[in-house]
Amino acid sequence: MRKKQFKAESKKLLDMMINSIYTHKEIFLRELISNASDAIDKLYFKSLTDDSVSLSRGDFKIEIKLDKDARTITISDNGIGMSESELESNLGTIAKSDSFNFKKENQDADTNEDISVIGQFGVGFYSSFMVADRIEVVSKAFGEGEAHRWTSTGVEGYTIEPCEKDEAGTIITLHIKEDTENDDYSQYLEQYNIDNLVKKYSDYIRYPIVMEMSHQVPDADNEGEYITEVAEETLNSMVPIWRKAKSEIKAEDYNEFYKQKFMDYSDPLAVIHSKTEGQATFDALMYIPENPPYDFYSKEYEKGLQLYSNGVLIMDKCADLLPDYFSFVKGLVDSADLSLNISREMLQHDHQLKIIAKAIDKKLKNELKKMLTNDREKYEKFFDTFGTQLKYGVYANYGMEKDGLKDLLMFKSSSEDKYTTLKEYVGRMADSQKDIYYACGDSASKIALLPQADAVKQKGYEILYFTDDVDEFAIQMLMEYDGKHFVNICKDDLDLSTDAEKESISKKNEDSKDMLEKIKNALEGEVTAVKLSNKLGSHPVGLSTEGYVSLEMEKVLKQMGGANQGVKAQLVLEINPNHSVLDKLSSADDEALAKYAKLLYASARLIAGLDLENPTELSDTIVELM
Repeated sequence: MRKKQFKAESKKLLDMMINSIYTHKEIFLRELISNASDAIDKLYFKSLTDDSVSLSRGDFKIEIKLDKDARTITISDNGIGMSESELESNLGTIAKSDSFNFKKENQDADTNEDISVIGQFGVGFYSSFMVADRIEVVSKAFGEGEAHRWTSTGVEGYTIEPCEKDEAGTIITLHIKEDTENDDYSQYLEQYNIDNLVKKYSDYIRYPIVMEMSHQVPDADNEGEYITEVAEETLNSMVPIWRKAKSEIKAEDYNEFYKQKFMDYSDPLAVIHSKTEGQATFDALMYIPENPPYDFYSKEYEKGLQLYSNGVLIMDKCADLLPDYFSFVKGLVDSADLSLNISREMLQHDHQLKIIAKAIDKKLKNELKKMLTNDREKYEKFFDTFGTQLKYGVYANYGMEKDGLKDLLMFKSSSEDKYTTLKEYVGRMADSQKDIYYACGDSASKIALLPQADAVKQKGYEILYFTDDVDEFAIQMLMEYDGKHFVNICKDDLDLSTDAEKESISKKNEDSKDMLEKIKNALEGEVTAVKLSNKLGSHPVGLSTEGYVSLEMEKVLKQMGGANQGVKAQLVLEINPNHSVLDKLSSADDEALAKYAKLLYASARLIAGLDLENPTELSDTIVELM
């Protein structure tokens, strides 16, 4: 037996490995299984060109054994094994990766598509010291007659000595630490916990991971009694569904995988299964849920796709793979091209990840466009549930994504009681129509009652109904569609008149200038202007706004609170010159005119869906005028 010491630098690194590099102690099992899979890959790779390897692919396996009394976990494989020098080189030198070297040496081989080693950094093995106070590794290299045992209790060093082992391969035995007040190490000696960890992190390792599992079954000889049966079971499914050909997968298979993997009771609304090759090669399996996740609108909700590297789970939710407007998407990405950090728990934020994220974003947009074209009913159901997210996507990041999302937007309109896209709206526009008209409100029915809506519809123009808080903000960011600008029908600069009509209304305003100024003064700064308008249809009065902030924007910003609380739209009180109310105003004395002004302004606010600051005053004025 030879006692050896880790180098001073290695001692520091090992201490970091145990205490800080890994976030979750349970990662140790994933690392050891990944190493075992790599060892088998190497021997399988050798079998492709060396007839002396008697094992076929179906003979390889990884075995886990638990001994609660001895407090040990044993992970063994029948892979390539390690010689004495390899044990010392790979386990005696921290951050020395034999798997990485193997991959590099064979990267140009004709058969390299059959091999995909997982280990890269040579540090995963040492994660076992997070849960074990002593580790024994017995290994025999393929083609050698002697096996060796490597033993270590951590930073104190390690020993290597000859031992007996019949077949090539490696056996790793972890002596699990005793429980402490803060750490329950005994959980790793329970078969159901090991079963769950294998399924969580290593379910798609290509070789069987087997373990003896005990189950209570009815005793056939004694009714009401149970006996314990022990049988070797394969814990992992091995072949991930996303790597199968689409022709091999039924809709029920996709749905069942989704419900089990992502904890949903309903089938998904849509399934997106793709393989991408090029700058980045990866498989993706994504789902659009039928309903929002239960915590979707809470602060606790985390977006992201599961991220795998060669079938090994790296991150449960990689937020960088999904933009916020697709935060509802569930699914996973599996790629061998990822640049992982030393613990394999997180990604380096590199160029490759950005390429994958961009490809996923494009794929999701294209699939939604196909759904919109080919299955309108399904798309409208999707939009009812998640359309607001797309609108936020148009508005967010200064409109950087607006061009990719604008054709996915839908709105109700005055044309029919159903959704319309912007493209469909423009396709129906009259030859004389230059702009896209919209109005905002709590509901389509309330918007339809706006005074300005009458005048626009009388011209034969369609109005888009904006009922979500974000709608107008998104459209303002979009600015135009197909060369047509968006115009709020409740803005002061709405232009529907002919030249003759403009000249006529201008003269009426000039003739009523004194009266309109008195009305404005009576409202004591509540409005920036009072004018006669031919945009009210048959209604006597209405409100419009000047400047960028509309009535709906004011309401939304006030709801947000904070610095937005003081934002106010510049209101314009519009009076219909063709309504009998104008005669009443023209004949009133100054005192009555002031009362009429407040009554009309209050009415206009109510029609626009705005609150009244003093409803008592309105009531008293109505009673007095009666």
